Amino acid sequence: MSSSDAQFFPHATGEAAKTVEKHQAAQDLIFYSGWFCPYVHRTWIALEERGIPYQYVEVNPYKKEKHFLEINPKGLVPAIEYKGRALYESLILCEFLEDTYPAATPRLLPADTAERAYARIWVDFVTKNVVPNFMRLIQAQTVEKQDAARADLYKGLRTFAAQARGPYFLGDEFSLVDVAIAPWIIRDWVVAENRGYDRAAVSDAWKKYADLVEQRDSIRKTSSEKQHYYEIYGRYLRDEAQGEGARAVREGRVIP
Repeated sequence: MSSSDAQFFPHATGEAAKTVEKHQAAQDLIFYSGWFCPYVHRTWIALEERGIPYQYVEVNPYKKEKHFLEINPKGLVPAIEYKGRALYESLILCEFLEDTYPAATPRLLPADTAERAYARIWVDFVTKNVVPNFMRLIQAQTVEKQDAARADLYKGLRTFAAQARGPYFLGDEFSLVDVAIAPWIIRDWVVAENRGYDRAAVSDAWKKYADLVEQRDSIRKTSSEKQHYYEIYGRYLRDEAQGEGARAVREGRVIP
């Protein structure tokens, strides 16, 4: 057992643990998860938001089971097994849920095709302009690099918030755009405590939006106790994390 394995907390806690307990029975859809992962959190929020039946299976990143690697050779979470077929990638999974469970409500993508395309534009914006800058800020080791990453993150968040119709991004209804960014909202305490980030410094509109989103029931029910995230994000803050995303940020590549 490695030192990282020894320190890694192996399962969800708090409200998330209660949710896990409710999803142990066999279902057509098996959700392979890592309680700590923001990408997992996207798909988990979508499952809970829409009330889709699923079986929760925790994947230890240091001890991946043979069957999991067989269905997902990339070895990354989230992944699902649906009636024997394996799929992965968080946003693709969210769209799969939209297509496969059309009767489940609420829907996370609008029925209108132009509005649906507009939502996808802003999901793509989050992927390209928010998540990479958030990760750059966490991993930046010098004041100069932290200042640059924080400025880029603020710019992305400010642009996003300026286009939000309110109270959620597309208006009254919570959507896939909100799901795409929510895991980084509830983890922004990491950069607030360690990298000088402040919601209010982004804009009043961003703070209002972020404060609302983090209170969403589906998000609270899939969030673990804060103290168990410290060891994980400590590795990023020291730029020691060896995951695919961390290495991509370190090497200046697109986050896979």
